Formats: sequence, structure tokens, C-alpha cells
Amino acid sequence: MRLPQTLLSCAIVASAACHPGPVLDTTARLSVGGTIAGIVTTSDPSIGLAGRKVSAVDVPTGSRFDATTALNGGYTIKVPEGTYRLDVELRDGEAIVKGPDQTHINNSDLDSDRDFVIAAKRDAR
Repeated sequence: MRLPQTLLSCAIVASAACHPGPVLDTTARLSVGGTIAGIVTTSDPSIGLAGRKVSAVDVPTGSRFDATTALNGGYTIKVPEGTYRLDVELRDGEAIVKGPDQTHINNSDLDSDRDFVIAAKRDAR
């Protein structure tokens, strides 16, 4: 017995709608990561440095994650889980007076206070 084409199409659609879809491994852990934040200032902490590029560099792989500082010198960078070195863009005659140590980020971490202080080389003595 042959089913009419429309009845056959309905049967196929109905059976597909009942299919549960792909089976997901719910035990697998995703590497969501977290956020690194800080402020870039000069030797005078009241002066923020806007528009500076701050990079979080994954220590083992060298992958870079960049942000640009806001008007107050603040920055935030979302990164995957890992260990990071932080770099800030310097201009001619500038040196880092204070910079953050390496940081390790786990899922949902917020690692704040990763601040930089920059001075002109003549002021860095």
C-alpha cells in the first residue's frame, strides 16, 4: 500500500520532531575564563592614561588579548582560563615604575587591581 505524498511528508516531519537531538556530554568542562582589570596611571595617581593598549599574554601559548584604557586609565580584559603576563603600551621616554605580576585565571575569576604606574624616564629616578 502506498501512502499519499502529503501523508508520507507528515510522517517524516512527525518522526523528526520526536528525535531528541544530539547527545551532549554534560560532564565536559568548558573553559569559560574570567576577567583581568586594572588602572594605568602616571607617577601622579590622579592622572589616568586614556587610549593605551593593555595586553594579557598567555604565558604558555603567547596568545594575546587586548584592551584600550578608558578616560581614567581603567581597563578590563576577558580571557580564557590560563596564566597571563600583562603588558602596557609605552611612548617615547616612558618607563614602567610599577607593574603587575603574572596572574592565573580560573573560571569566573575577576582579578582586579592589576595596575600600572608609568613615568617619563627623567622622572623614574
